[in-house]
Amino acid sequence: MNVLVEQIEGVKFSVQARSHTVICDQPEENGGSNEGMTPPEFLLASVGACAGFYGAEYLRSRNLATSGVKVSVLAEKLKGPARLGDFRIRVDCPTSLTTEQREGLMRAIEHCLIKNTLLHPPKIEISLEIPSPIGAGI
Repeated sequence: MNVLVEQIEGVKFSVQARSHTVICDQPEENGGSNEGMTPPEFLLASVGACAGFYGAEYLRSRNLATSGVKVSVLAEKLKGPARLGDFRIRVDCPTSLTTEQREGLMRAIEHCLIKNTLLHPPKIEISLEIPSPIGAGI
């Protein structure tokens, strides 16, 4: 998987994945123009969309519902180091379920790739590319 993030201006960025582009920005009080979600909001959106996908697939594959799943995600901003924590994911199911179906839906949602990535942190490597100074290498 790969995304490309390019600065448009100030604190506004273009985020490209496959043939899709979204804008990442900051609210006006943080120096942005409020034209897109912030990086932390993208993280919450990713967790929520992932949980929704797994839930919707469970319901669809069992002919229980084909639409109507809603997910809300809350997280606290923590310090030392600055990060998000204490995530709370709420999935609203559009239909009544038996106890067995409810347990199956919960198991399906627990398989969310993004949730599991956060629970088992990946190795993250950062590299910095800087152009050579003008006249270098002559």
